[in-house]
Amino acid sequence: MKTVATLATGSLIASLATAQVVRFDIARRETRPGQQKLGRRQAKTYEETITNDVQRGGYFATVTVGTPPQNLTLQLDTGSSDIWVPSSSSSVCAKSSPSGGSRGGDGETSGVTKAVHLGHVIDPRKSKTFDDVGKGLFNISYVDGSHSKGDYFTDAFEIGGATLTNMTMGLGLDTDIPYGLVGVGYALNEAIVAGSQMASSAYKNLPVQMMDEGMISTNAYSLWLNDLDASTGQILFGGVDTAKYKGQLSVIDVLEDSQTNAFTSFIVSMTSLTANSPSGSDALSSRKLPIPVVLDSGTTLSYLPTDLAIQVWKEVGAVFDTETQMAFLPCDMENSKGTFEFGFAGPNGPKISVDMTELVLDLGEGDNVPRFKSGQYKGKTVCQFGIQNFTSEPFLLGDTFLRSAYVVYDLENNQIGMAATDFNSTKSNIVSFPSKGAKIPDGNVVQNQVSATGPDSGSATAPTYAASKGFQSVASIKPALEWAQLAVTGATTLFMLAGSGLSFL
Repeated sequence: MKTVATLATGSLIASLATAQVVRFDIARRETRPGQQKLGRRQAKTYEETITNDVQRGGYFATVTVGTPPQNLTLQLDTGSSDIWVPSSSSSVCAKSSPSGGSRGGDGETSGVTKAVHLGHVIDPRKSKTFDDVGKGLFNISYVDGSHSKGDYFTDAFEIGGATLTNMTMGLGLDTDIPYGLVGVGYALNEAIVAGSQMASSAYKNLPVQMMDEGMISTNAYSLWLNDLDASTGQILFGGVDTAKYKGQLSVIDVLEDSQTNAFTSFIVSMTSLTANSPSGSDALSSRKLPIPVVLDSGTTLSYLPTDLAIQVWKEVGAVFDTETQMAFLPCDMENSKGTFEFGFAGPNGPKISVDMTELVLDLGEGDNVPRFKSGQYKGKTVCQFGIQNFTSEPFLLGDTFLRSAYVVYDLENNQIGMAATDFNSTKSNIVSFPSKGAKIPDGNVVQNQVSATGPDSGSATAPTYAASKGFQSVASIKPALEWAQLAVTGATTLFMLAGSGLSFL
């Protein structure tokens, strides 16, 4: 989901538990989400297959909710904090029903039955342990305009063999999103906290409750998404897998939200962006550097300030389409040898290189793939570019960045551990956090960290674009696209590419 939840204020609740790790494997699949089977529990670990669903744009886990258990596929999201599931009586289920979604008595339409069977929604009436604990209190909205509203409830929740008997979740009764989410962010980012504006409204979300029930020792987890075409990956609660990254983890601070002065999401300071290719290197600039960016697995693309995004687009020869308000480029650009190096927390901080194979995203298959109709790219297939723009905060580093980084999220110490991922590693060396509040294993705290200092704190100078030839020449004419084959929405912007320069819309 190309979204980020509303931020809120308060403090996170946590408690001591025994040192263990809970592991969920991530695996790309070709079958539909509802067909994925649960993994088996292993000694002191819980494995779960989380699929890279390109069509829906995210990583999805198969879980069960209720007694007897009902299967669901939910998107894994570090950018939000609630588990929420669509109800079989929800508006989105009604809209997808062949008969309009109307129900009479205890009967169901065939559309609702199919939605339940495919793991899109749950029927709370069929769970013996369902308890509605907050009528009308669940209300979450996202920056793309989508939403989910309904009740809070408690019920059994199982993922990868790990069962929590009294998990608090949101029930989407009025939603336009056809699947739910597993939010694993700060408890202060829960929808109920945003709605009540009271920190005391926070409840124990998934990572906190896993700690409380002794599954993990501290409120921390690590994420290894692997590359775009990978068959395996991993989210590991309570530990670090040192075989899944290169070198040592660099530990940097999570930043407080500038409006609330509280830790509500995984904001870190991005201090540099460099374009590297066989033809040279360019240090890209922005008036907003250092930039507060959110590390968000629930967002497919990455969104940077407009002045910085334009420089990135020019380096790779991407073209901006005014109709969809998004940047595109030929699909064969995935073969480019150029990379973008993201730097964090200053010159001593981690640097993560992202190559073009992670930034060029298909828009369809076979006859459904759009092609450029004119210009330098005429006849070539159109792909979406993995770096887009926002005109204001929050700026986001989504899956197109996160696949290239191994990231440890330490919610107890408000720190992030980061290193270059070891793509397709077949080895494993899991080191658990020994106790509550323990430091990140194999982590080296970055000294003299540079923090984001506010809007328009830096200066923007035009790069030489020495690296651009190593990526690909910029098109001299903005090509037209066959948008009858495609429907895409994107971020608002004030600029477009025109030839090798820039012009206002």
